[in-house]
Amino acid sequence: MNIKPHCFPGLGRWGRHSLVGLAILLLCLPLGAQAAVEEETQFVLNSFSFLIWGVLIMWMCAGFTMLESGSVRTKNASVICLKNIGLYSIAGLMFYLVGYNLMYVGVEEGGWFGSLQFLYGVSEDEIALLNGQEEALSSVVANGYSTMSDWFFQMVFVATTASIVSGTLAERVKLWSFFLFIVVLTALIYPVVGAWTWGGGWLSAMGFQDFAGSTIVHSTGGWAALARAMVVGSRKGKFREDGSVKPTPPSNVPVVTLGVFILWMGWFGFNGGSQLALGGAADVVAISNILANTNLAAAAGVVTAIAISRPILGRVDLLAGLNGAIAGLVAITAGPDIVDHNWAIIIGAVGAAICVTGLRFMEQLKIDDVVGAVPAHLFAGIWGTLAVCIAAGGDPLVQLTGILAVGVFVFTSSLLTWMVIERTLGARISPAVEELGQDVAELGIEAYPEFVVMPDNE
Repeated sequence: MNIKPHCFPGLGRWGRHSLVGLAILLLCLPLGAQAAVEEETQFVLNSFSFLIWGVLIMWMCAGFTMLESGSVRTKNASVICLKNIGLYSIAGLMFYLVGYNLMYVGVEEGGWFGSLQFLYGVSEDEIALLNGQEEALSSVVANGYSTMSDWFFQMVFVATTASIVSGTLAERVKLWSFFLFIVVLTALIYPVVGAWTWGGGWLSAMGFQDFAGSTIVHSTGGWAALARAMVVGSRKGKFREDGSVKPTPPSNVPVVTLGVFILWMGWFGFNGGSQLALGGAADVVAISNILANTNLAAAAGVVTAIAISRPILGRVDLLAGLNGAIAGLVAITAGPDIVDHNWAIIIGAVGAAICVTGLRFMEQLKIDDVVGAVPAHLFAGIWGTLAVCIAAGGDPLVQLTGILAVGVFVFTSSLLTWMVIERTLGARISPAVEELGQDVAELGIEAYPEFVVMPDNE
């Protein structure tokens, strides 16, 4: 094909470049009735897709940061920002040092965890190829994707799990105690759950289905957050002596809303990337269905949450609508690859209803969850994992076994970890710090220095 840019003077410089790019793309496409691309091209596309999907998922950390920093009072927003960039960094280091090996390397079929060796890196064949040994190319390509593209894609899932935990205990947990828990969560707790399932362990051998992590990622984060909330307790004055709940509205509603939109966008990488391949027409069709289902579930979650917020919460609630989007996304994550899009709408709507009801239920139990992470991620995650039985052929007994096993393990290990932290470093900030705000007391910096911080009225 011979396309000459000067033959299209009205297109301008960018339009002509687009035509050249299109021509190159067409030349790279397989010819005739070939079902999939060649092996090396598939290697390139798979690896590139892992990296692009991974970057999109990494952007979810920005969404969590916006959601949480806007949900807390202004005097604690800076600490939230530091916690989120800190947990992402810790997750990356821990998954490199030990987590990936524990989750994927040497996991026996039906086993419990993988290798305890430290560090993970480029394969010997890839090193040889980088050193100019062309004979290593066939071995590298035969793997299907580059080693570290897979590591990066799996790592951002770990960071997402850690981000879920951050918002629940905002405004009352010590910074370094929080970071220590994230070390344990990302190096040990999450990788063990991952080894049981995606790593080929005992739950995988039973046939447990969780396409992108309603239980593996979101319920794990939810169980860990619930354990923390029970150990640390509620914010000062959140639950009054007469049993009523003190309203704690977000300090920045637009930022919270922006955070949810960022999460919604990142979820396309979360679910779409879990196809784990981009090598032919079947993969493209599957990913298209996955993204459509993801969007439909979130949209149904928003509408449902808004509709039922008045009878359940007593008002048309914006925050319920935002959490409804997240709950719909969480619920569809276990089975976004279903072909019937109508089920995606139902799954997302039910997930949102469970979340809104869960928000009220948590208040009745006097468990202080600042951002509603437990209802949105844990409760909706359980529903999504069970919904696989309805829409995607999952075995109810196996799905329930997986939910209970992950719940018992994550909740117990998280509870024990927080109890140890409480008795050593101490988990909760002092009453004076809680009154003043962590930004000034722990960081010496205010997120909004032009504002005058007023004392809370009990």
